[in-house]
Amino acid sequence: QVQLVESGGGQVQAGGSLNVSCSVSANNYRLATIGWYRQPAGKEREAVATLDTRVGTLAYADSVKGRFTFVGESGTKKLHLQMNNLKPEDTATYYCGLHPPGLNFWGRGTQVTVSS
Repeated sequence: QVQLVESGGGQVQAGGSLNVSCSVSANNYRLATIGWYRQPAGKEREAVATLDTRVGTLAYADSVKGRFTFVGESGTKKLHLQMNNLKPEDTATYYCGLHPPGLNFWGRGTQVTVSS
């Protein structure tokens, strides 16, 4: 059984910082892509920062490079997304996702709102 529970988020002014975290409960899914995604209201969900554990590759969306940092804690099974220099266009619901081959698991999401 897989459970992904996001926390953190909130509202901040442009230029500020926020962290979101995800607690991961997922046995027997060691080889998978895991990471952060976001979905602005009325738009498609997009990848923000993802780690392919099979090859150890970390990828960021171009729009967040240099501002967001993905942090993984294998001991506590938590993921974090540190977000700096936030912009109004970063406003979205942020989701934690786990994707073993052929499967997709999602958390319920946490809202991040950046005001100008």
